[in-house]
Amino acid sequence: MEIRELTTLEQMLEQLELMQQLYPKMTQEKYRCFLKEMIPKDYTQIAVFKQGRCLGLTGCWSSTKLWSGKYLEIDNFIVDREYRSNGIGKLLTDFIEEKAKKLNCTNIVLDAFTTNFDAHRFYYNQGYGPKGFHFVKILDPEGLT
Repeated sequence: MEIRELTTLEQMLEQLELMQQLYPKMTQEKYRCFLKEMIPKDYTQIAVFKQGRCLGLTGCWSSTKLWSGKYLEIDNFIVDREYRSNGIGKLLTDFIEEKAKKLNCTNIVLDAFTTNFDAHRFYYNQGYGPKGFHFVKILDPEGLT
């Protein structure tokens, strides 16, 4: 397997089909629009490929908060349904951890939906734990994917 960091809009758009496993309502137009806003803010994607096929993908970006200093945020973590429990998720989190260290981050953060118990178990097994609550106030339910 090969791990690559995707940095261009075109590289990321090629992974739409896998991203739709996480967000089934995501259209190419909406994905393109979101990526055009995210990429200039240091958003990249880390992808695991086998024989040219993307089996796992996560986005990430870094920023700084007063309580933690510099952090790396995992965003949109997905492993193809057919290839789960094959170590692909661990490859992604290991790569992210090395990237965070190179960027001198103090921590790695992520959100997981409260009902996604498989993700919770996976992240606990990778050494992640809850620090607090991420509160959300939905302003436009139609805008959610």
